[in-house]
Amino acid sequence: MHRISGGHSWYFNNKYKRKGALFQGVFKAKHILGNDYLLHLSAYVNLNDQVHKLGGPAAKLVRSSWPEYFTGEKGLCNKGIIKKQFKTQQEYEKFCETSLLLMVEKKTDAELDAIYHE
Repeated sequence: MHRISGGHSWYFNNKYKRKGALFQGVFKAKHILGNDYLLHLSAYVNLNDQVHKLGGPAAKLVRSSWPEYFTGEKGLCNKGIIKKQFKTQQEYEKFCETSLLLMVEKKTDAELDAIYHE
């Protein structure tokens, strides 16, 4: 993660003629213990700009695989692991919208663990 972060920071700073850190705080990793939590995380990653209510220029800097779920576009992630668990794309979209509501309510990790590990 250090090499990825450092390389990305160097590229971004060089491209936009700026200096300094891009990321705040220490990188945190969390073990995904169950499938329900995996599904929740896929929604979080795909809708991150909406979770954090990013708008304007900041929203354009956020890269999401969300369109890839609906266009069939190839990307870095293997979306089949998630997509095969839903009958239709609309079902996945509805699941993500429900998850988004929980995330916007700022549920803590403990509360989300309780919801997704029942």
